[in-house]
Formats: sequence, structure tokens, C-alpha cells
Amino acid sequence: MEDHNRTHFPPPEKDLTKAIGVIEDMTEDAPVPDITGRTDRENLPVIFGAGGPLLKQFDQSAASSRKGSQAPTPPRSVVGIGNKVAKPDYSEAKIVLAMVGLPARGKSYLSNKLMRYLKWLEYDVQVFNVGQLRRSRARQKALQSGIREDHTSEYFSHNNVEATRAREKLSEDSLEMLINWLKKGGNVGIHDATNSTRRRRASIEERVKQEKGIQVIFLESVCNDPTVIAANIALKVSSGDPDYKDLPKEVAERDFIRRIKEYEAVYETITEPHLSYLRITDVGNEVTLSRINGYLQSRVAFYLMNLHVKPRNIFMSRHGESQFNVEGKIGGDAPLSPRGMEYARALPDLIRKHVGDAPLTVWTSTLQRTIQTAQDLPYPKLTWKSLDELDAGVCDGMTYEEIELAYPEDFANRDEDKFNYRYRGGESYRDVVVRLEPVIMELERQENILIVGHQAILRCLYAYFHDLSQDDLPYIKIPLHTVIKLTPKAYGCDEERYTLPIGAVDTHRPKPKAPQVSLPHANSAREYYAKDA
Repeated sequence: MEDHNRTHFPPPEKDLTKAIGVIEDMTEDAPVPDITGRTDRENLPVIFGAGGPLLKQFDQSAASSRKGSQAPTPPRSVVGIGNKVAKPDYSEAKIVLAMVGLPARGKSYLSNKLMRYLKWLEYDVQVFNVGQLRRSRARQKALQSGIREDHTSEYFSHNNVEATRAREKLSEDSLEMLINWLKKGGNVGIHDATNSTRRRRASIEERVKQEKGIQVIFLESVCNDPTVIAANIALKVSSGDPDYKDLPKEVAERDFIRRIKEYEAVYETITEPHLSYLRITDVGNEVTLSRINGYLQSRVAFYLMNLHVKPRNIFMSRHGESQFNVEGKIGGDAPLSPRGMEYARALPDLIRKHVGDAPLTVWTSTLQRTIQTAQDLPYPKLTWKSLDELDAGVCDGMTYEEIELAYPEDFANRDEDKFNYRYRGGESYRDVVVRLEPVIMELERQENILIVGHQAILRCLYAYFHDLSQDDLPYIKIPLHTVIKLTPKAYGCDEERYTLPIGAVDTHRPKPKAPQVSLPHANSAREYYAKDA
């Protein structure tokens, strides 16, 4: 792709001055602004939309470099309902993705979003955060020697020779841990650090060159919005960061601003013409690509193009109870039962109560039970074929008892590996994840959305937002007549559930011979220590 190395960015000192002004305007009792408090993002042109021509261009241009990214359909059995789907071969996908940017510019936000997305697509991804490593080692030293290191702004001054050497060592150690992890089978290792000078980036590039088959790309996060910077600073010093333990909020804010100035003094935006890099400005307002090649790199770029940080809610609800639910049958296109119709009539009041006057768009599948459930909702509606329920193939319209009687061997095999098992003439959960990728892309572009969907579909989407494993995904409990409200945050996703007092059958089948999958605790808090220090 074409290089773009002459993009102009306002001097960071001006942004910080404005951010300081915003912070000073905040009253002591005012709530901490959410990191997602963007309000001025312009929609990307349609060319960047899910399923748009740019995605098709990426897919077509990268087809030759995509090794086994989509497993072939296994031959159909002579008897039985289906077979297991082979996991895609991503063994040769090895990327170091090195973050670049000043503090409080959203690097960790981008790192964690990208990790969740790629893990959902079954890549092995891990974030190696240098700040977490620094805190972990400082904590370990304090426990062993009783000496607590001072990590206030002076530690981050490039005039502090000893501290600069220590920070360089932490960055190098983190990169070594990342490379060793890739060599053991990982696919994408994210080096979450400032990497803010040409010398540091050259050092990363030289180290990665020593490893056969590993590529490096840089991801620079630039933020020119003083309100967002101020919100990020306020979040940083008020959310339990050990660097500011026991310090008053005002003192911590002033020190963190001094830390940013120390980095600004030496910061060099990416201009190296030979590097592979992406530059994200204001989380999606502007995206610059240079030397992005291959399927995986293109996928990363396309996903990042679709992100925004506007505050929003994603509501999910299964359709009302259907006639097939009452009869214990799977699949089909049955209408709602009387209780399902009652839920459809009660749903608008519940949604209005929690949405208020905010705009909302309703997404349904093409099947009549979701369309009936949404029919009284006074919002714009969009129908997605991709949101149709998992295709049960030859078992469509059967009960589980009938399936077990007709295909006992296959029934047992599916229970053993439900995510990978594909019905003959139908789909597996893995197939559903693949077809839902455009939905995820569009969800990341949108604001408030209500999805009226199906059990398997909502399980897959829910697993994406909560970073749940493929083993647990098919057993997530998504009950009928319940609305799930997800609120994406900087480091996770908060959740609330609202159940209407309208009876319905329980269609959940727990994992055989295993504990029930527990729902994640709503937790959008940042982790401050490395798991492996």
C-alpha cells in the first residue's frame, strides 16, 4: 500500500496544555469521565464498512498468503449427522505488533480490543505490557527487600540515566518474553509500550529480524482531542494504579502530566519509510497504513479502521418463546408461542426504560420468530441473514431425543466437542463465528444496537465481548425473555440483565460431565500486574 509519511499532527505540547485546562475545569466531586467519552467521530465512508469493497479487496489480494485460514468442509459421512471441523492452520502466522504512542493515548485500549477480536477468530494472541512488567518486578523487589521503588515522573525522565537504563531493560525483557512465546506456538504478540523513539523502534526491528518467520508491524495511537486525553488521565489516577497508591488525586494528576511531558520531550512520530505500520488518530477518525501486507496484517488493519470510542450500549435478546421451543425442537422457522407474543408486546417498554431518548437500531435475523419479537419496537430495524440461527442440517426440526435415538454415536460426539461439530448439511459453532465476523465489524462501527437473535448466535457474540474460550462458548446460558445489556469500556465490558416475568421453557443444555459455565463477573477494571513477570 502507499506510504503516508507526511501526515501533519499538532505538536503534542498544545494538546496537553488543553487537556490540563479541561482537568482544571473538573470539579472535585465531578464523576470521572469514561475513557469512551468521544462524541465527534465521523462515520467512516461505506467503502470501509463490513462487507464493503475494501474488505473484499483485502480478501482477494491476500488470498495467496492465507494458509488454511478456512478449513475445508470434511466429507459427509455415509451414516450419522456430521463430523468435526478441522481447526484452521495458523501455525505460520507470527507477528510482533509493537505499540507506539504517548501515555494516555489509548494504546492499551487498542491492544486489548485487538487481542479479543483475534482470539475470537482462534488466533493465539497475548499482550505483553511493559508497564505491568515494571510494576510486577517492583512489587516483587519490595516484598523481598522491603525497598519500594519510586515510579513517579522523575523515573520517566530521559535525564535520569539509571532509570532510563532500567526502562530499556524492561522493554527488552518484555520483547524477549514475547518472541519466546511466539516460538512456542503463539500467533500475535502485542508489545504494549510507548516505543516512542526511532532508536527504540530500530532496536525492536533488529531483534525481530534475527528470528525466521516472524514479522513486525508498528501501531501508533495518536490522540489530538484534549477532552479524551483529560478523561484518560483522570481514569489513570483514579482507578487504583499502584504508581499512585496513597497519593491524593490532584497530586497524582499533576505527576502523571509531568510524566507525559517527559515523554513528549523525546517523542518521535513514525516517519521511517521502510517500516510496516498503522497510525490510528483519535481511535478511528483517521487511519494511515504503510507497507501492510498479507491476510493477517490486512485483517488487523481492517478491524482497527472500524473502532470508535463513543459511549454506547449493546442490547441482546433472544426471540420470544417459539412454538418449536415449546415442542423441544431445534432450528426451523416456527412462529412465536402465546407466551412469546406476550414477551414481544412487553419488550418495547423494557427497552425504552433503559435507552431513554437515545437513538437505537434493532437488528433481527430473517427468521419469523425474531421479526415477530421486534415488530412492536419503535426503532429503525435491519434484517441480517448472518444472524440466522445455527443451521442444524439434517436434524432441523428434530428434538434432541429424536437425534439421540436416530444418531446415537454422532449425538455423543457433538457433546464431546460442540464448538467444532458440524451437522451434516448444516453448521458448527466455528462456522457461525466465521459468518458473524461482518456483524462484529459493523457492531464496532455502530452506537446503540439491540440484537433480537437466537441462542447460538448470541452465544458467539457474547463470547466476543467477554473474551470467552471456544470450549465454553457453546454452553453460555442465554435464557428466553431476558435482555442482556453490554457496555463496552476501555478494558472490558460491563453487563446487566433484565428478565421479564413471563414464563418460558428452558432450552439450555449444560456441558455433559462438566461444571456449568459460569457467567463472567462484570469487570472493566484494568490489570496492573503482569501474569508472568
